[in-house]
Amino acid sequence: MMMNKAIEFLENNLHDETIVVATSGGPDSMALLYLVSSLKEKLNLKVICAHVNHKLRKESDDEEVMVKNFCDEKGLIFEILTIDNYNDDNFHNDARTKRYDFFEKCVKKHHALHLLTAHHGDDLMETILMRLVRGSSFRGYAGFGLKNDRVGYTILRPLIFYTKDEILSFVLENEIPYAIDKSNEKDIYTRNRFRKYILPSLKKEDINVHEKFYKFSKMIEMYDNYISKETIKQFNDVYSNDKILVDKFKDLDNLIQIRIIEILLHNIYQDDLMVITDKHVESIYELIYSEKPNKEINLPSGKKAVKSYNELYITGNLKVDSYEIELDEFTLVPNGKTIRKIKETTSNSNNICRLNSVELNLPLYIRNRKDGDKIYVKGLKGSKKIKDIFIDEKLSKEKRDSWPILVDSADNILWIPGIKKSKFDKQKEENYDIILEYI
Repeated sequence: MMMNKAIEFLENNLHDETIVVATSGGPDSMALLYLVSSLKEKLNLKVICAHVNHKLRKESDDEEVMVKNFCDEKGLIFEILTIDNYNDDNFHNDARTKRYDFFEKCVKKHHALHLLTAHHGDDLMETILMRLVRGSSFRGYAGFGLKNDRVGYTILRPLIFYTKDEILSFVLENEIPYAIDKSNEKDIYTRNRFRKYILPSLKKEDINVHEKFYKFSKMIEMYDNYISKETIKQFNDVYSNDKILVDKFKDLDNLIQIRIIEILLHNIYQDDLMVITDKHVESIYELIYSEKPNKEINLPSGKKAVKSYNELYITGNLKVDSYEIELDEFTLVPNGKTIRKIKETTSNSNNICRLNSVELNLPLYIRNRKDGDKIYVKGLKGSKKIKDIFIDEKLSKEKRDSWPILVDSADNILWIPGIKKSKFDKQKEENYDIILEYI
């Protein structure tokens, strides 16, 4: 087995650059690391192997040594994160958050353009099936894609074309070292049950069924991208001051209505699969169309959706004086506006911000003001208090408390959308790879 599709994909997407490869030590990630290392000279790549020692099994330390030895042999840079403590309330989410925070730090540290992960065709099938069974947003049903753009870099999944068995055969043929995590056999985990009992039945029907799932995923993503673009055009007409205007909402096409509700929930819950399902979208939709002028429903994490005559809003422990939202392609902020990533613009107003990710600590966040906040205003010497800027703009206290501020992960203030730009903002003729628009 040659893995020609993965090799062709890598050759078409990686040239003269630094990349980070997320490597657990299992057969999938070691196959990916092997592929990348074999192309390192041809494509002129600087390869960073990012490994996490979860300290959960006695074999963890041995696996760390195995991965490091492989890197030393192949001339790869080895980065390690050791995790000693977890949040007992939700171990899997906590572990995943810590992993991806580490991967992003590696990307930033080495100025990498791409993060490679070893997700494969079986992983995609499991994810889609789990979301179909539990319920998800429309985009959620796509699982994950071959590429996923993040702020300042792109996640690539070159093994998506292959099954786990095909990857294991490749590993054995090429005598690539690997480790097996025996916890992947336990039936207590939902994904393991799908892997052990559901996928084998599907493969009996069609050995290449993973290719059909990949086609399904791409189709969902394509349709969702189109719906999102159409939604953006109409969003601000129906959403104002943190509220959906019911009468205008009802005039929209049903698909656009559902997408608006999904965007609203995504920005509150950050698309947490374990919290939000399609049932919550349906409940809010039914609430909007309820004949009762005043009604509310309960949502996860102590929040409520409230309909009051011509308005619908989310309330509960969603406090204006404490919000922080990770920047996405399209981010709804609590003052009723949106911040979206765009490809190009000729505008240079305060509604546009151009940034160079090399100068930033990613990911980026939208938050409201904190006591003592200061910004290094573009074109001025020294800093200025955010509070004084808001007073100069004659903003009411309510608007000051909810106004969005763009910061990086080190809490450097990059932009006050619509009001002031920081020293991090770039002119059109300078180097930048992020353009944001406030609408």
